[in-house]
Amino acid sequence: MNFTRWSARLPGTQRRAARDDRSPVPAARAEYAQADTGSGPPDGDPGGPGTRSAAPALEDLSARDILGQLPALVALVHGPDHRVAYVNDAYTAAFGPRPCGVPAAEAMPELTELSLLPLMDQVLRSGTPRTVKSRKAGSGNSYTVTCTPVRRDQDKKHESGVLVYAADVTDHAEAAERLRTSESRHRETAVTLQRSLLPQELEQPDDLRIAATYQPGGTDAAVGGDWYDVITLGAGRTALVIGDVMGRGVRAAAVMGQLRTAVRAYARLDLPPHEVLQLLDGLAAEIDASQIATCAYAVHDPNEGLLVYSSAGHLPILVRDEDGTVHRAEDPTGPPLGTGGWIHTSGTIALPPGSTAVLYTDGLVERRSEDIDEGMAALERALSGAKGAPQVVCDRLMRSLNITAEHDDDVAVLVVQHPARTGPTAELFHNASLDLLGGIEAAPRARAFATGVLTSWRFPMELCELGVLAAGELVANSLQHGTPPMRLGLRRTDRRLIIEVTDGDDHLPRRRRAEPGDEAGRGISIVASIATSWGSRRTPGGGKAVWCEFSLPQ
Repeated sequence: MNFTRWSARLPGTQRRAARDDRSPVPAARAEYAQADTGSGPPDGDPGGPGTRSAAPALEDLSARDILGQLPALVALVHGPDHRVAYVNDAYTAAFGPRPCGVPAAEAMPELTELSLLPLMDQVLRSGTPRTVKSRKAGSGNSYTVTCTPVRRDQDKKHESGVLVYAADVTDHAEAAERLRTSESRHRETAVTLQRSLLPQELEQPDDLRIAATYQPGGTDAAVGGDWYDVITLGAGRTALVIGDVMGRGVRAAAVMGQLRTAVRAYARLDLPPHEVLQLLDGLAAEIDASQIATCAYAVHDPNEGLLVYSSAGHLPILVRDEDGTVHRAEDPTGPPLGTGGWIHTSGTIALPPGSTAVLYTDGLVERRSEDIDEGMAALERALSGAKGAPQVVCDRLMRSLNITAEHDDDVAVLVVQHPARTGPTAELFHNASLDLLGGIEAAPRARAFATGVLTSWRFPMELCELGVLAAGELVANSLQHGTPPMRLGLRRTDRRLIIEVTDGDDHLPRRRRAEPGDEAGRGISIVASIATSWGSRRTPGGGKAVWCEFSLPQ
């Protein structure tokens, strides 16, 4: 079999141009003539062609000898049914001998395993070489295969064919698979770390319905620093947190975990939102001054129907009214955490029954190809039409903003709904309050008021007695240590009874051990022993509120 008759070209090699006496370059013709005849400078002339042995011309070499010595697998087929014309020794060693003249579909099942027959049909029709990489055969070995068209010899009436050239890349394929497995394992570990730093189960306050979604960005092993949290403060109040540590990797996740823990600790102090961010700002600089972090902290008070919030460089909270109107909580917004020297302030936005608030990180709305205002507008449009349970709203926002597993940034979304209750459900939620006027006669008046209200709410007798006792002790404490104006508030939900007393003095009470001879100092201890929980906080007007809760029997 003559090599030039088939005009095959192996991948990665170049044929030297055959001798052509009609070459337009005289020097080239002379060089070929010297190489063939051995003429030229004498043997003693250094550098002359006579000092080298003449290389054989390509036409003098047998294609069978060349292909047979290749370490790669080579097979030659011809005709539309790809009848076998030749296989080299490497091919025979890998798959066994193959009979000539038999169609490849019958004689070469390995081509079917490698899905090469359709490719060979395409190469034969188009006359264009095609290469496929890392195809695995039934033996377990992987091959990179190049199919090269072989032109028809018009003089000898040979059919066109296809030269199949397969390089064994099993070692490379196995190494690549190990690398992919390792990267996948590292990513799973990183995402597990990130998710373990987020709340495993969101707290569900009495007055709110909450859901959250976290979507890690990209397919690499680096995680981000997005986080969210829901913290029950007591007396029916709830803190909502969303934050983002810029950058990616375990370092960003570690900083996020420290900030989230710090927020929960500061929230237990029941401070206003801007004071929480003020404390967090100083801590962020101590943790890692090189890491930029943003955070929005909001507190919902069911008695006020408001979100009181503060923001450190974070995107604005969105609130959707029941009729679909969307509002932005624009101000106030300070610089990111860790910058120092900034006095944060708090703002308010209404969250009436039937409304939905959305807190989110920048990955939801920020795109490299468009301005962030366009992303914000798209989010507002999606939120305007989003109805249903909080998790349904989360999923709809993610779909509307095209957040998929391939998204290049982490995304955290926190959806908070204040449901509008009607019918039997509304009967489980009541409020009652009494302004405490006058002197010592305010205490018996408060106990009488509490007795009437708790009885009308049809609580068990034992719970009514405990509630009246707690209300009397809190009022007596306020009368002795507080200043006007004073107010007693009673609130029931479907899960608890809340008793709260406010006054104009900002000195917070503390529980202490009373000595046997003391005539006072036992009120808070009594409340703490009979109630499920109790606490106190300063109010924005300069006073304080002291509260206790009783869990209702289910």
